[in-house]
Amino acid sequence: MAKATIKSQSGAVITIEGSKDEVSSIIARYEQVNVVGHAKQAIARAKSANKVAKKRDSASDLIVGLKENGFFEKPKSLGDIATKLEEQGYLYAVTSLSGIVLGLVKKGHLRRKRLEGKWVYGK
Repeated sequence: MAKATIKSQSGAVITIEGSKDEVSSIIARYEQVNVVGHAKQAIARAKSANKVAKKRDSASDLIVGLKENGFFEKPKSLGDIATKLEEQGYLYAVTSLSGIVLGLVKKGHLRRKRLEGKWVYGK
């Protein structure tokens, strides 16, 4: 009769007795489950790390950042804002920025006024 002892990661000691085939079959299944469990844990850790790494600032966060860095000391058009964001590696169409910037105006982060027939935004 064959006998095997396994120490699990939790510290539990498992003793298996039986024929050589039975013992080797049980050990193989235990190792397979153990490997699959480790793989699932590694995948879960990678996914959670990826979520943190992939989180990026929204367009409104980026525009508020521009304001904090003094970009709006002089009035800026939507085109100016889009160009500045593009310089930083963020591509936004002027048409998509209009609603975002208007939302920031409504929240009090920016002000807008008409200058020579066009809307401009500033502090």
